[in-house]
Order: sequence, then C-alpha cells, then structure tokens
Amino acid sequence: MARIVMKFGGTSMAGIERIRHVAGLVRREAEAGNQVAVVVSAMAGETDRLVQLCREAASLYDPREYDVVVASGEQVTSGLLAITLQGMGLNARSYMGWQLPIRTSPAHSAALIDGIDVDVLERVFDGGGIAVIPGFQGVAADGSVATLGRGGSDTSAVALAAAMRADRCDIYTDVDGVYTTDPRIVPRARKLAAVTYEEMLELASVGAKVLQTRSVGLAMREKMPVTVLSSFEDKPGTMIVDDDRIEELDMERQLITGIAYDKNEARVTLTGLPDQPGAVAAIFGALAEANINVDMIVQSVPRAGEPSVLTFTVPTASLPQTTEVLGRIKSEVGFGEVLTDTNVVKVSAVGVGMRSNAGIAAQMFRALADRGINILAITTSEIKVSVLIAEEYTELAVRVLHTAYGLDADDDA
Repeated sequence: MARIVMKFGGTSMAGIERIRHVAGLVRREAEAGNQVAVVVSAMAGETDRLVQLCREAASLYDPREYDVVVASGEQVTSGLLAITLQGMGLNARSYMGWQLPIRTSPAHSAALIDGIDVDVLERVFDGGGIAVIPGFQGVAADGSVATLGRGGSDTSAVALAAAMRADRCDIYTDVDGVYTTDPRIVPRARKLAAVTYEEMLELASVGAKVLQTRSVGLAMREKMPVTVLSSFEDKPGTMIVDDDRIEELDMERQLITGIAYDKNEARVTLTGLPDQPGAVAAIFGALAEANINVDMIVQSVPRAGEPSVLTFTVPTASLPQTTEVLGRIKSEVGFGEVLTDTNVVKVSAVGVGMRSNAGIAAQMFRALADRGINILAITTSEIKVSVLIAEEYTELAVRVLHTAYGLDADDDA
C-alpha cells in the first residue's frame, strides 16, 4: 500500500465528463489499496474569468477580497469531484484549505505555505476515505483565505505530499510527461523517463510550462518524488528525482536534457552610462526596490572613462514599470537614452552533463552562428546556458540546438 497525492490541473477538470474521468483514475488508485489525497485546480479558464470580474468591480481592489473570489474556482471542482466519487460508491469528502488547515503567510495573492496540519487527513485515511482538497489556497493567521499565486496548485500538492509523508506526488496534466523540447516545434522531441530536480527547476524557470517553479523547488528541498502524467492517456510519465537515481531510471540520457524557450522577455538598453562606481548599483537597486526581476545583463565599455552601454532583460509584463523607474532616476544616474525591444526570446540548453563536460556553450554558439542567428545576450548557470536572440528565429534556434545536442528521436522511435 502506498500513500499518494494526485493533483489534477484545469484542463483535467474542465467539465463534468472530465471530472468523471478523473474520478475513475482516483478510484483505480484507491481500489489498488492506496491511501489517496487529491488536489484539484479550477476548471480551465475559470480563474481568468474570476480575476476579470475583480477588475471590473474595481480598478483598485482589496487583495483579501480578491483571494475570496479567485479561490472559489477550486472550491467548486473539489466539491464536484467529491460528489462524483461518492456516486461511484467511494468514501470521499472535500476539505477546504482552512479546514485542514493549510497555514500560509498573510501576503494575499502571493502567499507562502507556512505549514500543513495533517491530523484531519490521518483520520480520513484511518477510515478508508479519500480527501479532495482545493489547490492554490490556504488560510492566513487572521483566518482569511489566502491564495498562493497563479500555478499554486502544483505547490499545494507537493507541500501536502511532504506534510503527509507520501510515497509520491503524481501531477496529472494535458501532456504525458517532460519532453526534450516543445513537440509542437520539434516533432522528433523525446519524452524523458526521468529528470533531476535541478534540471526541472531550470527548465521551468526558462520557459518549460509543465511544472510551476515553486513546486519543483519545494519537491527538491523535501526530496519528494514527483511524476508528471497525462490525464487523458494511460502512459508512463516522467519522474522528477534526485541525481543519484537518474541513471537508474534513464540509461539513454544525453549531456543536455532539454531545450526550452521563453518569449516573456523584454530587452532594455541604456546608452551613455557614466563609467563610474555606483552607476550600475543605482540602476539595479531602484529596480529591486520596485520588485522587478532582472535576468540577463551585458555591459560594454569602449574605453576606460568613456560612457558605456548597459543591456538587461526583464519580464515583458514588467517593462512599463521598468521604464517608469528608469525615467525617475535618469537625471540622478546620468545615462542617455532608454531603448526597449519586446521582439526577443530567450533560448536555453539545460543538463547536469554540463558540470563535467567542457564545450557545451561553444557548441551552442557555433550551431547558432552556422545558421546566421545573432546572439544579443548570454547568461549561464552550472547546468544551463541561455542566449537572447531575435524572436523571429525562435523555432529555427530550438530545432537547430535540439539536433546539435543529439536530442532528436530516431526515425523509428
């Protein structure tokens, strides 16, 4: 007997027929003798609808009441799934975040999980029951509903699995696992049998949409095995595990695990930046105070003492705020023009093989150069190399790098 958490995303819960299908998957695990807790998202598109209603009600709304509204989507799906499971003869019941409780920080719409009490769940399991829990939400110290931010249901599921010492956490979605890249761009992309926590964290941070970044970081910290599965196809998924299990699970691993891309990047260039101590610190300090995340940074200085050019990237949604902040400090810092460009994309190669193999970055630069793709900026980590290029080259770059690193599936695969 295993203790498992099953998490189902919005596409899996989009309508009664799909909820019935999900109930069948839950029943299969319960009938196999497993103790099951289920975490559900709102129906696909429902959270967006609720957010829009808040915006229509008032341009400046109370974050506490916003959370009350947007948390209702998951409450509906958890109740519907419990009703459906009961109709199948199973002992199921829904439990809201405040009923367990799932305790969170008071930061409404961006709360962090402080802890989860599992006494209620232990009683459910002792009675042979199934607990259905809405993701994305918990309760703050003052008793108010607090949500975890978009994509927070993945985090709810992993945190719950860790708290109840589950054997694994299964994340069901509309894809059947993690691929070497987007199969819509590269039809010969391969599904991976296993990915390390670090690799998945990097892939999620640079554009792969399979798992939410916070959930992967939490799984890595808690050493919680996570499997990504399809709700619609009965196929093996991709396991997210520690480094020491990776070769055991995937004997055909390449040096590079995957190629990801992220169009949510805007390039900002400042000309005429004074070549003096404190200029760069003043710029990035002001951006940090405004909670603007800066990614790639490139500074060029023609000659010592001459004005330099500073280029960096921010999320596209943060660009208006970025230009506003830069406008406020322009005279103080003394730079010239502020140039912006949203027609860029970040393309990344990720793999733990980079740690012990030289030349990975050079291989990327050479492959792009051979196809006439200019690199605008570069950033690296221990297991990742990312380049910023013109958006028009996105698909070409992904295909070229996927082939260059030997990730293409065999023709007969």
